[in-house]
Amino acid sequence: MAYPGCMAGLLTDDQVAEALHGALSAWTQQDKSIVRTVEAGSFSDGIRLVEQVAVVAEEMNHHPDIDIRYTTITFRLSTHSAGGLTANDLRLAAEIDRLADSPGT
Repeated sequence: MAYPGCMAGLLTDDQVAEALHGALSAWTQQDKSIVRTVEAGSFSDGIRLVEQVAVVAEEMNHHPDIDIRYTTITFRLSTHSAGGLTANDLRLAAEIDRLADSPGT
């Protein structure tokens, strides 16, 4: 899915709201970040998901903050260098959704 804005440019509140009310409905905005919590089937499933996200994040050179609490995995996205949300955050959120929503998670 294509998201508006250039890679380093901050998104407007309207652009973020549109994404969160559309394709990224599992995410919520908290201050200058978007956040999604995933309940994995087991601790091992959660760690596998984090490993898959790590591969994508490395490819994008855009890394989430990740909190692991047994089977509860929380992803937080923000472009720290830009001081808020950019199209990179929305792209990575879509990739996390794809991985989290696939069977076995």
